[in-house]
Amino acid sequence: MNFVAPAGFDQYRENIPRGVIKTVEYNSTTVGNTRKAMVYTPPEFSTEEVYPVLYLLHGIGGDETEWYNHGAPQIILDNLYADNLLVPMIVVLPNGRAMPNDRAEGDIFDSEKIKAFERFELDLIHDLVPYIDSHYPTNSNRDNRAIAGLSMGGGQSLNIGLSNLDFFAWVGAFSAAPNTKTPEQLVPDPAEVSSLLMLLWLSCGDQDNLLHISLGVHQYLQQQGVAHIWYEESGGHDWPVWRNDLYLFSQRLFK
Repeated sequence: MNFVAPAGFDQYRENIPRGVIKTVEYNSTTVGNTRKAMVYTPPEFSTEEVYPVLYLLHGIGGDETEWYNHGAPQIILDNLYADNLLVPMIVVLPNGRAMPNDRAEGDIFDSEKIKAFERFELDLIHDLVPYIDSHYPTNSNRDNRAIAGLSMGGGQSLNIGLSNLDFFAWVGAFSAAPNTKTPEQLVPDPAEVSSLLMLLWLSCGDQDNLLHISLGVHQYLQQQGVAHIWYEESGGHDWPVWRNDLYLFSQRLFK
């Protein structure tokens, strides 16, 4: 696969089938209130079918709307479907800040807000995934569940995905942030990770100040013989990189 998305991959096209993206609310026993997520269902979605699910996480300054507002995921995915490049999947855009006031306001680096990103692991596993599996026609096993994210969400995806291999078989990190656990913590048993993961994707822009984090994980995986895809792309810590990553990563899922 070419690692550079074609021109217009994230531009709205006329006269193609479209998916639907909407906001849902679920009860979070972890946080103790109702939380929001956005859910994309693919073109020609049918409750007679079952679908795999990608959980797509935002960065430290965002919420469940960040990808939608800046990343055009529904446009990228619709275009991929029109070109027959994607397995039909449900995509869930959660709020990764698991606390009662989960808005990205005030000091986003406050220690309580950083802890809320860690707490999201429990919210995802115990509350959001069961909600999605009970409200949508999902193929609810690990082989049909993926997690990926950008920046803070990239770190979360590695932290959560690699420590819940019974839940996720596909893991992607785009420009992972400093919340990422050390490589030794992420992959204490390289043989287990190698045998269970269908895809481990790491990517980062070559001008990104956080490149060393992804590079450190990549080098450790290389040393330990853990199969993965490493893509150092042109760009910084910004949306052109993450849109490109979604385009490339999503095409490899569930195949």
